Amino acid sequence: MSETTLLFELILLLALTAGGLALFERLGLPAIAGFLVVGAIAGPGGLGLVPDPDRVRVLAEIGVIFLLFEIGLELPMSRLRDLGKMGLVAGGAQVAVTVAVVAVGAGFMGLSPATSLVLGGLVSMSSTALVMRLLSDEAQIDAPHGRLAVSVLVFQDLAIVPFLLAIPFLAPGAENSAQGLVLSLVRMLAALGLVFFIVRVGVPRVLNLVAQARSPDLFSLLALLIVLGSAFLAEELGLTLAVGAFLAGVAATSSPYAQQLFSEVVPLRGVVLGVFFTAIGMLFDPHALLDHAPLVLLYLVVTLVLKTGVVVAASTLLLGNSLRVALLAGLALSQTGEFTFVLAEAAAQAGLLGEPYYQVVLSGSILSLLASPFIMRAAPWIAETATRWSDRNGAGAESLPETDTDQRAQRVVVIGYGPAGQTLTRLLKTIDVPYVIIDNNPRAVERAQSHEAHIHFGDATRPVLLSWLGIDEARLVVVAISDALATRRIVTRIRLLAPDTPILARTRYVLEVDPLETAGASSVVAEEFEASIELVARTLELFEIPSGPIARFTQALRDEGYGAIRSPTPLPIDPWLMELLEENDTHWLDCPANFPGNRSLQDLDVRAQTGCTVLAVEREGIANTNPNPGDPLHRGDRLLVLAEPENLSALKALLDSASSRP
Repeated sequence: MSETTLLFELILLLALTAGGLALFERLGLPAIAGFLVVGAIAGPGGLGLVPDPDRVRVLAEIGVIFLLFEIGLELPMSRLRDLGKMGLVAGGAQVAVTVAVVAVGAGFMGLSPATSLVLGGLVSMSSTALVMRLLSDEAQIDAPHGRLAVSVLVFQDLAIVPFLLAIPFLAPGAENSAQGLVLSLVRMLAALGLVFFIVRVGVPRVLNLVAQARSPDLFSLLALLIVLGSAFLAEELGLTLAVGAFLAGVAATSSPYAQQLFSEVVPLRGVVLGVFFTAIGMLFDPHALLDHAPLVLLYLVVTLVLKTGVVVAASTLLLGNSLRVALLAGLALSQTGEFTFVLAEAAAQAGLLGEPYYQVVLSGSILSLLASPFIMRAAPWIAETATRWSDRNGAGAESLPETDTDQRAQRVVVIGYGPAGQTLTRLLKTIDVPYVIIDNNPRAVERAQSHEAHIHFGDATRPVLLSWLGIDEARLVVVAISDALATRRIVTRIRLLAPDTPILARTRYVLEVDPLETAGASSVVAEEFEASIELVARTLELFEIPSGPIARFTQALRDEGYGAIRSPTPLPIDPWLMELLEENDTHWLDCPANFPGNRSLQDLDVRAQTGCTVLAVEREGIANTNPNPGDPLHRGDRLLVLAEPENLSALKALLDSASSRP
């Protein structure tokens, strides 16, 4: 194997990457962990299939380049705009506090200040790819803790750029005098400005010219050239490859072809990023893990516990989130991620991270990634246990105001004040039905209290809050939140405390209907089902099915508990449901705007030609029942017709035909 060519190593590396992906996908584990494990097995510390992983490290660097370019392409336009206070506060606190605590701890262990700061930066990073995948698989991205976790991840993705820029300043031999630091900073800022100006001015114009050429192949080649060329330019000017790619991504967002560029880059980025993680796994040395087991264990425990604790503290103290939401988000972010490896590699090359500590970081990060899926699966139980403990110690009940027993009786309890909750409470207010609203988003509650006197902040998963709401006396409880897991818990607790209270639950996803009904929901409204029903109704309208049969058909779908939609797709819809579309019904039909004023029902021979019966003719708001067949029809008249769908279509065609004649 000592004479193995680079081409063979590349082929082997791609094969290992594909094998790791397939194996871990089958096991339900994250692909990143599969890449790392397979790389470790095949590397010098394992089977030695690739004896010199340094030769494929160039490919790993290309993976990082594509990752940073994609982040730069996404962040400034959409994700950065949505970052908001949540990401700035929680993400900023998480990164700053983690760096500070780890740096202080490393300093007490005798490490240099520069190495201590680098270790803090390494620990502060989480895995965007892993967390987003796991949250998506569990349909939790739109849940409160999912939005919090994503906001922190966005901030971390941004923080990697200043971390990478700081490496040259911290490296041994760097100019540490005040004058030297200022000069280095000026040179770096000048290089940043030059790279950004070149890609900002050049990239959009070149993209425009290439797009006008209408050559997909040329556009693909240009996309690759932009990513690699900007990285190379930045490195030549004293920056890092990753920073150059990030700036190119930021600049490319000003082009109207940014989305096409994104679609060209992302598939290739997935391949080279898999190669990157496999190559990182090859650098793992099992002997170093055994030799430094105490340090690896310390790194792993500090990472998992510290990051979870910082996110929980920032979320509860600074953002006012519930303990449950904070714990779920903190546990999701507890691992170290892909940028930990990127930063560790840069620090090692700069002489800031010696080989023993590099192996400690590598081993601890791999273990944290492997543990993360299991931690996230256990997170609901951990959050539940912590919430119960908090409730037993009196937390959560101190802010509940006193409420009159008579006021609690026969009212509607609305849990969640999103768009669905707001629409419902407007209706309840209009028909004069008493209600109370509970929401666990402190900012939303604060905004709503200016115009809504019945809203309170609280976590409805807590039994003490449900008891205060008086759900056993409530006329109806509506659970209208976006957190599927919390919805299920709330329904279960309500049913235990109030066996006879009707519960209406809203969920986004089909898979949650059966668990919610099992938990005790009287009725479940699934957005996916409702969207399907609306899609069917609009399609039937386009095929000129009358509104009456469509209404009966869609209502029957709901009355059946969405059974027709939930049945296996190879099976046709039950014939009795389809019969509803064929029943006779009355419909209003307008005479065309250009209908001649000398044609009557008798002239058109409506009954014989179409099989329709005209029951009434409405003109200028006055309805004439049993109209005289000989009376002429006027443009703008409305006809009340009794007909089957196909007969109604025939009448429409007849009226249109009469309108087109002179």
